[in-house]
Amino acid sequence: MSFTGVSIVGQGQATGHAINVDAASGSHLLVINGYSHTKATAAAGAVILSLPFMVGGHRWRIFYCPKGAPSGCAEDSVSLILSIVNKNVTEDLKVQVGFSFLDQHEKQDSAYIRAKEPCNFSSGNRCWVHKNFVKRDALEKSKHLNDDCFTIRCDLAVVPPPTIQELISNLLMSKEGTDVTFNVGGETFVAHRSVLVARSSVFKAKLFGPIKEDMIASVIQIEDMEAKVFRALLSFIYTDLLPEMEVDMVEEREAQEVLWLQHLIAAADRYNLQRLKVLCEDKLCKLVDVSSVRTIFILAERHNCGGLKDVCLEFLKTPSNLKEITATNVFDDIIRTCPYLLEELIGKLAS
Repeated sequence: MSFTGVSIVGQGQATGHAINVDAASGSHLLVINGYSHTKATAAAGAVILSLPFMVGGHRWRIFYCPKGAPSGCAEDSVSLILSIVNKNVTEDLKVQVGFSFLDQHEKQDSAYIRAKEPCNFSSGNRCWVHKNFVKRDALEKSKHLNDDCFTIRCDLAVVPPPTIQELISNLLMSKEGTDVTFNVGGETFVAHRSVLVARSSVFKAKLFGPIKEDMIASVIQIEDMEAKVFRALLSFIYTDLLPEMEVDMVEEREAQEVLWLQHLIAAADRYNLQRLKVLCEDKLCKLVDVSSVRTIFILAERHNCGGLKDVCLEFLKTPSNLKEITATNVFDDIIRTCPYLLEELIGKLAS
């Protein structure tokens, strides 16, 4: 995080120096000089202001409240407020905020700050209040108070606006403006025709083809596909990311993953989603073993996955793997069900 300067408060106006940074995240130090004076002279709800500083293109100020925030916090607490100073806030801002004492290093890591739930700032909501930052009696007994002074660090990170990928993904989640309905295995899915046809030539032919009126007017039935696979397919179409697997039994995760990726490859091939096929192939290549090589090879042959097919053949030609396979019924099964695999393997071994 970028350092934005130091504000020294306690008696009179804030002093110190403030640095304007262009970065989306930054930290500012607030030094309370003369704590006992602020405690004795401040009224309940009174605020003492830091210097203004800039982070993420916006100007900010920290309010130190020795006897609680103006919103009615208990007077036995020190409250802190982060306020946006911009006269006009033209957009809703999401900001991750963290207040800590200067020596609380574990609370100042960037990952720790970014894991916090974002606070919302807007023209109608210009402040975020930490009502009970610390009880005064706890502060006075703590190591943080030295020579009647203590230092607070404010870390903030302005969350960037959502990307176009996130915005399109939110369309699927919200279901707003959906204009096509599917039924898959008894489960109903809604989607946006424009998104589907932009991503898949097969959906384009179905939804914008000669019988598009019939397609739009009725619920489209999807046969020979599980609902969870179609859900994953839609997720990829809207996010361009490999969908997470729906796990049934954790102890059989690897076997489930192999089967899951096989279903996704078949669905990707059916709807001409080449990037999804490649993503699934890359993961399946790492999962080829004695028990899965036959089914993965058949899948690769059926759906024209050349790279995956080569990985299976390389696996089979390795002497240790070949020895393990021939010692089991797997090899007999391969000879019986995939004679073409045996022919290609012999060709590999001979080359």
